[in-house]
Amino acid sequence: MRLRVIDFGMVPAIRSQAVFHGIAETITATSDPVLLLASPMTPYVCVGMHQQVDREVDEDFCKANNLPIYRRHVGGGAVYLDENQLFTHFIFPKDKAPKRADQLYPLFIEPVVRTYQELGVNAEFRPANDIHVNGRKIGGTGAASIEDATVMVGSFMFDFDTQTMSKCLKVPSEKFRDKLKSTLDDYMTTLVKELDVVPTREELRDKFLAHCAKVLNVTPEMSEATPEELAAIAKAEAQLADPEWTYMQGRKFVEMGVKISAQTHLTESAYKAAGGLIRVHLLGREGKVGDLMIAGDFTCLPPTGIDQLAAQMVGTELNASALEESAAKSMQDLGMEMPGVTPGDIATAIMGAVETSD
Repeated sequence: MRLRVIDFGMVPAIRSQAVFHGIAETITATSDPVLLLASPMTPYVCVGMHQQVDREVDEDFCKANNLPIYRRHVGGGAVYLDENQLFTHFIFPKDKAPKRADQLYPLFIEPVVRTYQELGVNAEFRPANDIHVNGRKIGGTGAASIEDATVMVGSFMFDFDTQTMSKCLKVPSEKFRDKLKSTLDDYMTTLVKELDVVPTREELRDKFLAHCAKVLNVTPEMSEATPEELAAIAKAEAQLADPEWTYMQGRKFVEMGVKISAQTHLTESAYKAAGGLIRVHLLGREGKVGDLMIAGDFTCLPPTGIDQLAAQMVGTELNASALEESAAKSMQDLGMEMPGVTPGDIATAIMGAVETSD
């Protein structure tokens, strides 16, 4: 099977995200799989599909330092990105990629792991979707369904600016920020930290493509974006730059808030599951779910599933067993996958909001 490889090189910040959003929109069942490579010319902050910007990002710092904030179509957490990362975006027609996340992640992470290992970095896959080196993280990945495409995004970490990353995130105090910085330094590693001689971008790319060929049973061929793909990328750039998209989770919260009446109460909670942080905004009404918003840095396939799940849980009794049963049924009916997040985790997060209101 042919694998089209489009190396965009260094591109404007917004284009480094828009390339995979746009090209995924053009994929059909008969398309060749595509691998996109890109690095941003200038730094920015990228939030996950299901995150609330005002809860995760220090917007004042970003504004003062000319760091734009973009929301991607892939789950996970807020991250500072710059020219020291080489983004890898696999875009496959759905029928040419594994259907389940527990098969998708190991398959597409393996070429990255092998590339690191060939370079002398002791990398290994750590479920559900991370890459670790001797207990330290060197990369995470994310998956999404966009139209008829399955998308798997990741990166190679040449270096990482933990100082700026710690300043981009919203934290309760400066003391906490100092602790975050030291934690990032201890927990994360990079090619610069692991190797005496860091490979060039081209050397790393060529090794990576060779491992893609072996692991994925494909023939990588260098290609260029077509006029149709470039037009789709330009359209994606406009969407990603739209504040309505960036702040969509905040709008959902406001819409819930205006529904409050004497018989209802709006509360929130946060719960850390194995697959990520779950934030809940609950509109309770007479012991039942009146309205529900679920956000966080988890991965959800399909991406729209979490909102559909929340809608289907309206009317559920506010007790742990009823909530878990409702979440399990909805996740099954919707064909949802949330690696590391169980129906019980959803119920626990919601009950945290119930307990807050008591």
